[in-house]
Amino acid sequence: MARVVITGAGTVNPLGHDVATTYAAMAEGRSAIGPLVLADLDRLSVKIGAQVTGWKGDFDRADLVWMDPFAQYAVASARQAKAQAGFTAMPEAGVIIGSAGGGLQTVDDNYRAVYQAGKNRVHPFTVPRLMASAAASLVARDLGLMGPSFTVASACSSSNHAIGQAFQMVRSGMTPVMLAGGSDAMLCFGGIKAWEGLRVLSETACRPFSKGRDGLVMGEGAAVFVLEDRDHALARGAVPLAEVVGFAMTSDAGDMVQPSVEGAMRAMQRALQDARLAPADVGYINAHGTGTAANDRCEAQAIERVFAGSALVSSTKSLHGHLIGGAGAVELLACLLALQTGAIAPTAGYLGPDEDCNIPLVTKKKTARVGAVLSNAFAFGGLNAVLALKAA
Repeated sequence: MARVVITGAGTVNPLGHDVATTYAAMAEGRSAIGPLVLADLDRLSVKIGAQVTGWKGDFDRADLVWMDPFAQYAVASARQAKAQAGFTAMPEAGVIIGSAGGGLQTVDDNYRAVYQAGKNRVHPFTVPRLMASAAASLVARDLGLMGPSFTVASACSSSNHAIGQAFQMVRSGMTPVMLAGGSDAMLCFGGIKAWEGLRVLSETACRPFSKGRDGLVMGEGAAVFVLEDRDHALARGAVPLAEVVGFAMTSDAGDMVQPSVEGAMRAMQRALQDARLAPADVGYINAHGTGTAANDRCEAQAIERVFAGSALVSSTKSLHGHLIGGAGAVELLACLLALQTGAIAPTAGYLGPDEDCNIPLVTKKKTARVGAVLSNAFAFGGLNAVLALKAA
């Protein structure tokens, strides 16, 4: 099987509109969580989030009619990734984008038009804008990708499932190059109101694994990566950013919203097996770490059982919020940062240790020698996906 490397990365997220800006914010531990600015804010109980601010995408007016914000973020990220990878054209490549909500802003706008404003017609491109596969289609269209292209929707594990599927395609020889990542833009009135119903949102801050944590904070954004056969990449003179060495998926087959220690453990253990890594080989784990009481307790226990304190842990959701289907992709940037520079993105909002979360949590700026990392994603419905990477 082929060795698979990442040769390009791109992102639009609350920390920055490119990888360099995002890296700087992650290394410093700067949080983008703050007061929300959106319609009908007074009708929401939760008024904080991590929004993409100052965004001006480079799109023609004719393109924008097709593009919900989640698709804009994905296409812009894919353009950046292609540029860094050094491709002028890549027709043999395909793209897999993970998204939990698809064009939710489009859905919200059109529900308002029909039910609030009383209009009897909506824009003729409403369906192409709201469908979850729109981002993948628009990335393929924009970059001229004619290989395998589709969307993965597995709630908060969507990005990791998408990247893992692309990794397996390249490793198996199906295609030498794939783009993969995730995107979501749920920070609209309807999106937040739906999450309010679950009673998992914090009104103050995201504090993963900390005492006093009281919920997650929603964010929005995307990240996309170029995954490439290592021989193919080196033959054209590309510089690998990291090597993807393992991937695993498990299902809890249990509760729809309560996490499982055993499911998380099996996903991490199988990712290590696939990567041929021992727990002691892993220097950093980017945890799913949502900031909810149950998720953090279960994930911490799973990490402790598998790694016994041998790996540093942080959750960057405390910085950029929970990007739902786009979460794992943006969090993979923290893994690349650790592998490339040794900088460990710290967990913000920490108020002190929780006896249920006995892990080596990084809460301040830190550097360390990191040769291998794991990126965890554990979704509602018990859908787990873990990626393993090594330094290139």
